[in-house]
Amino acid sequence: MSAVERQPEGRFGLRQEKRLGELLLENGLLTPQQLEDALASQRRQHRPLGQVLLAQGMVDEKALAAVLSVHFNVPQIDFTRSRIDKDALALIPEAYAREHTILPIRLEKDVLEVATVDPGDLALLAELKVLTRKRIKPLLGVRSEIDRAITQSYKLRTGVDQNVRSFQESLQPKPVPRRLQDVKQDAPVVQIVDLIIAQAAEERASDIHIEPQQDHLRVRFRIDGVLHDATRLPATLAAPISSRVKLLANLDIVDRRHSQDGQIQTIETIWGEKVVLRLLERSRSILRLDTLGFSPAALQTFRGLVKSPYGMILVTGPTGSGKTTTLYAALNELNSVAQNIMTIEDPVEYTFEGVNQIQINRLAGITFANGLRAILRQDPDAILVGEIRDKETAEISVQSALTGHFVLSSLHATDAVGAIYRFLEMGIESFMVSSAVSGVLAQRLVRRICPECATAYEPPPEEREFYRQVGGHGMLFQRGTGCAFCAHTGFYGRIGVFEVLRMSDAIKRLLIRDAPPEALRQRATTEGMTTLRSAGLSKIDEGLTTIAEVMRSVHLSEDMDA
Repeated sequence: MSAVERQPEGRFGLRQEKRLGELLLENGLLTPQQLEDALASQRRQHRPLGQVLLAQGMVDEKALAAVLSVHFNVPQIDFTRSRIDKDALALIPEAYAREHTILPIRLEKDVLEVATVDPGDLALLAELKVLTRKRIKPLLGVRSEIDRAITQSYKLRTGVDQNVRSFQESLQPKPVPRRLQDVKQDAPVVQIVDLIIAQAAEERASDIHIEPQQDHLRVRFRIDGVLHDATRLPATLAAPISSRVKLLANLDIVDRRHSQDGQIQTIETIWGEKVVLRLLERSRSILRLDTLGFSPAALQTFRGLVKSPYGMILVTGPTGSGKTTTLYAALNELNSVAQNIMTIEDPVEYTFEGVNQIQINRLAGITFANGLRAILRQDPDAILVGEIRDKETAEISVQSALTGHFVLSSLHATDAVGAIYRFLEMGIESFMVSSAVSGVLAQRLVRRICPECATAYEPPPEEREFYRQVGGHGMLFQRGTGCAFCAHTGFYGRIGVFEVLRMSDAIKRLLIRDAPPEALRQRATTEGMTTLRSAGLSKIDEGLTTIAEVMRSVHLSEDMDA
């Protein structure tokens, strides 16, 4: 294919001196007898030779496309590496694209690139020029790939556009509704929300952001921790969509002035109500510890902590760093018929067979603190506290660990040592912390380089400087160029960067003597703890992520590790 791609483009539809049949013979795709039979069929059917050959199964469509590319002096399109431009899609209706097996790819100024199975169809190219009022640049594609790309590219746009039109028609001549309390399942707003959620799930989004702007409604998907534009909707849909989503989440659809937090979160902005949906997929989020990205040494240390019959393990990091995923992975290793495992969470994101889970409900008076007290009366062996947010919850958690229970929890801190001092700041005595806490895990998430489009590259000077400053010595670096597999982001999935601190006797003595955080950090490093920055560096050297990703996600601990 690379040889074909190097062919000069020439004028659209301009053929080579050699006929298609001659090129097929030269490439060994046909025998002289097969070509003669195909030409005879072509004369009877009055169809292009390529279509006759495909219909009779004489040649493979990809092999034929390569020859046609040379024949017409038109480059082939690789859909795995090509981004479909939304502005280009808007120029050609889906029905027309399907009828003629074409797909608009990219719009640059007044030139529209269009994938087609027949670049020699000059009548079609002329019609496209009139339809779009753009100059047409054909790209040769395989029919099955174009059909598949049409379905994928138009799916969200077509479904949403149809329902937007239906919704707008329903408003005439009535005023815009402020909220929707009773909507039918086939109503346009219901269909639009369903399409957005389905598309987000297909694109591996973890969150959907529906954000009212001054003159439109913006929809964005968070994929691998980064937000991407998905679609734009009329501003008139803001209130109805917000109400539909709140109905799904059992929230109060009348209250638009206060933030609401259920399985879906809402908040009022100056242009209207912003909605965020968290998408949870059980098969993707409940993972084994050995799939999260631990180094062998860190995994061994953390698993040793998890197997302890008592004590407390803290998992720390900023919002969105994967703390819940790690806690659930640890819980998976604990789940046993012989143990009474109980959790108190806000919210319960996934259910475990054989685990007793409690949902925070502030209206019913169920908080982390009093829920934890109730759990202690249930003779638990292991307890998962979703998050320690206040002194009361911290005190009960510490007491639980000191009285022979195994406690897993999370809290917000920048690194492992910082989590210990966060406890002290809450008012927990140092001798109690040193006795109760057996280990701390700090973590970040970095995007993983897409394996389908990974290639070597030369990092810019600022990235190289950062890499050298944190102790990097490598010379070869990789990044993703972007392809259909990774939605042209260059990344596919995320991987954890971990710092595991085991509370050794030496570290406990330092803590009791009120040693500064730097002393504990230095001692932990001496005992073999890999810092977040060093763990991020390893991911770069292994070709799993980029320097820019580590700079973006792990740089918070830079000064602390120095």
